[in-house]
Amino acid sequence: MEKELKELMDKRPLMAQRIERAKEMGDLKENAEYHDAKDEQGMMESRIREIQSTLTQSQVVEKNTASGKISLGSKIKIFVNGMEKSYEIVGINEAAPLTGKISSESPLGKSFLGHKEGDDITAVVPAGKIIYKIIKVE
Repeated sequence: MEKELKELMDKRPLMAQRIERAKEMGDLKENAEYHDAKDEQGMMESRIREIQSTLTQSQVVEKNTASGKISLGSKIKIFVNGMEKSYEIVGINEAAPLTGKISSESPLGKSFLGHKEGDDITAVVPAGKIIYKIIKVE
C-alpha cells in the first residue's frame, strides 16, 4: 500500500498539468478532456485518502507460533472433501481467497481462529456446514 501511495502522490503534478492543458482547449462546459481529467483526479485523490487512512489505522501483528494455535498471520494446511488445501489467515484488506489468503473476519477465517493441528472444525459457509481437519499450523 505504501508503494501504491507513493506512485499516486508522484502522479499529482502530472495530473495538474493534464488539467491545465485541458483548460487551454476552450469552454470548460463542453470540454470532455477537462471533465475526464477532473474525474480521474477525484478518483486518485479518493484512493490516496483511503490508503492514508488504512495506513494510519493499521498495526503490525506479531504471529504467535509458540502456542500452536491459529491466529492472524498463520499459514495452515487443512483436509476437506478429500483434498488438502493451504490457507493463510490475513487481515480484511489483504484477503484474496483465490490465492489462499482468507480474512480473519470471514466465516471460514473466524472458524479456524484459536484451533490447532489435529482439530476438526465445522465451519458454516454460504454453501452450508463443512468439516475441516487441520493438518498443519505454521
